[in-house]
Amino acid sequence: MNTQTAYSAHPDRNLALELARVTEFAAMGAAAWIGRGDKIAADQAAVDALHYVLGSTPISGVVVSGEGTKDEAPKLHHGEEIGAGGPEVDIAIDPLEGTRLTAEGFPGAIAVIAAAKKGAMLAVGDSVPYMEKVATGPAYADLLDLDDPVGTVKRIAERKGSGTDQVTVVVLDRPRHAETIAAIRAAGARVKLILDGDILPVLLAADSDSAVDMLWGVGGTPETLIGSAACRCNGAQLLARFWPRSNEERATGAAEGLEMDRIYTAEELVGGDDVFFSCTGVTSGEIVKGVQFQDGEVRTESLTMRSRSGTIRRISGRHDLSKIDSLRSAAASQD
Repeated sequence: MNTQTAYSAHPDRNLALELARVTEFAAMGAAAWIGRGDKIAADQAAVDALHYVLGSTPISGVVVSGEGTKDEAPKLHHGEEIGAGGPEVDIAIDPLEGTRLTAEGFPGAIAVIAAAKKGAMLAVGDSVPYMEKVATGPAYADLLDLDDPVGTVKRIAERKGSGTDQVTVVVLDRPRHAETIAAIRAAGARVKLILDGDILPVLLAADSDSAVDMLWGVGGTPETLIGSAACRCNGAQLLARFWPRSNEERATGAAEGLEMDRIYTAEELVGGDDVFFSCTGVTSGEIVKGVQFQDGEVRTESLTMRSRSGTIRRISGRHDLSKIDSLRSAAASQD
């Protein structure tokens, strides 16, 4: 990869703005498949679009966690070097979180990317694909206990000066969570169930303006890494631990050097003093609006964040549909 550029080897500029271009294009690629019932095509369109634009982004990036790793795909796989040259960064990517949401036209699908200085992201590998996690915003960041979600609910309520009925916990609707969902409800708290997605609920829990106070549940390891990057940017906190599904998975993870019983903080999962995050809505949700086609234009909304400055931006984009279509065609036809 060519690294001979005018840029520093360190991310001393706000790369989140550059990354917004990447997630915008991925979202627009996926949006062509909203409601068409084909989640594979939606995902592939997002991958193609993101890979195409990321290749021309002024970074020297290494994919630490990406689409190609879990799917054995040729693009965005673990270790892939990508970018047009510039600051050396680790990259974690989910070109389309919510493939089913997109295919069926449900809300909450997003395109997401996170970046940090090279070597700053924990090398989570592929052997243990799930982590148990809990997350919350800056006001309650010191109250988290991964092993005691009900106790965390009670501490949040106490700090709020309210009853537990004023605490809302977002949880992915999966059978593995049934027992804890019942316990949280028995404690008097509200549970907000979501169909799919691991990153969007972290954003909801981490956002001080959200009605959600806390996230708990077992989700994807790559998504946990990206969620940690978001928390690093806005002062929120996430705690996570690997969640092996079998003794074999546990042994493999341990053999690869993963600390299977360690509880990681967001800072330990994504370190360094400069972390970048960008997401763009595909279908409208509580964090960002989805892609809209109107009068020959494509309209997008993105959320970008940077840890060093604490800057959070919402970016509304208006794109010429004819030009976007030609770019999407180019992205789909690249090797």
